[in-house]
Amino acid sequence: MSTSVLNVSGTKLVDGEGREVILRGAGLGGWMNMENFISGFPGREFQIREALARVVGETKSALFFDKFLEYFFQAEDAKFFKSLGLNCIRLPFNYRHFEDDMNPRNLKESGFKHLDRVVELCAKEGIYTVLDLHTAPGGQNHDWHSDNPTHYAALWDHRDFQDRVVWLWEKLAEHYKHNAWIAGYNVLNEPCDSQHTRVVNLYNRLHGAIRKIDPNHTIFLDGNTFASDFSQFGNAYKNWDNTAYSIHDYSLYGFPASREIYTGTEAQKARLSRSFEKKRAWMVERGLCVWNGEWGPVYARKQYDGQQTDQINEARYCVLKDQLEIYEKARLSWSIWLYKDIGFQGMVYTSPNTPYMKLFEKFLAKKQRMAIDAWGTDDTYVKHIFDPLGDWITQNVDEAYRKLYPYPVWSFKTRVAQLSRHILAAEFLVDEWAEHFRGKSEDEIDDIARSFSYENSLKRDGLNKVLMEHAAARY
Repeated sequence: MSTSVLNVSGTKLVDGEGREVILRGAGLGGWMNMENFISGFPGREFQIREALARVVGETKSALFFDKFLEYFFQAEDAKFFKSLGLNCIRLPFNYRHFEDDMNPRNLKESGFKHLDRVVELCAKEGIYTVLDLHTAPGGQNHDWHSDNPTHYAALWDHRDFQDRVVWLWEKLAEHYKHNAWIAGYNVLNEPCDSQHTRVVNLYNRLHGAIRKIDPNHTIFLDGNTFASDFSQFGNAYKNWDNTAYSIHDYSLYGFPASREIYTGTEAQKARLSRSFEKKRAWMVERGLCVWNGEWGPVYARKQYDGQQTDQINEARYCVLKDQLEIYEKARLSWSIWLYKDIGFQGMVYTSPNTPYMKLFEKFLAKKQRMAIDAWGTDDTYVKHIFDPLGDWITQNVDEAYRKLYPYPVWSFKTRVAQLSRHILAAEFLVDEWAEHFRGKSEDEIDDIARSFSYENSLKRDGLNKVLMEHAAARY
């Protein structure tokens, strides 16, 4: 065990001897909070879990998801992560692992099975972990990554949902309060409260509830509207001890929607810097500790991007390097998104030659053409279908009425795409995804899940090289 928990001292994280610790790491996205673009399914996690149970039965469905969790991160993953010089992994999880909606406030001890296992694997390698509630009851934001079936964040309108979030963190704090390898509690990922006040009230409740049980661990608080906005937090920070504040510093230059190729011009670097400084301004003005909980480009794939793949990825690595230069100058702790996936953003990714990737090869290609996933979507093949819908709304609704929250993070075009493709069209593919498992034996299902193991993964060397170069000095 680590001898002492990390704490906040002014703008820094420090160990028990007061030495500064800069956390440099990645998020284990797609693991205990599954996401469509990470592992290749359509829609939301709860939808595919229900669909798979209908197709193969509860026993085989439970086998697949349990083995998926087991293989996704093992000792070999922790050792590789450590070999890059990285020292922290953010662990996103879905509340459904710990309670059922039809049986609320009854703790499912099974939820700790894999979370404890990975925390311990990381601790053995000297890697800190941050616990991240990525999906809360009712949905704290409008997106797929909060396992929200709609575009309505119901958490903010229902006291009972908020009560359950507080209850869950009380249970988690009790379980982990003596574990010094836990760097802290990221209590709510990317909240989107349209009133900007309820999120602060919930943070007050969470801070108070956790501190009654665990006075020592750092609490990480995301800004409102996808961790981008602290402007309405006022003086609330004065009530929160040992607290760091989380931004998510994604740059459009790292995504297909960018209007220009990133070449590292002074103007482009200045834009990266301005975006970063704007996100952390509230904390800087008050001398508070900042953590960049998510950031990072996505990458081209030869099966979809052809001969342009290498050129695109070199530009994305350039974005990566220049963002890291900014963070190093600021002595910023960061957690890149993400560690493992099927080849779009991960540091390691599932080999195309694995049973899972072979089974879903045609399905994944169709999903790509249909631009079903929101993250890093390329709508080249569907613009002629969906742009007219947006045009029709534009012709009939004044611009002032088209700026619906979470605008401007969700542009008008993004909102149309979210409702029409990423929610509606995605629903029609859920059962088709599950049907791929029909008739599979338990051994075959185990092999499919094992596709996500480290031994069946490839490494994104360009990304890992850059991370390793910037992770050399931890203190």
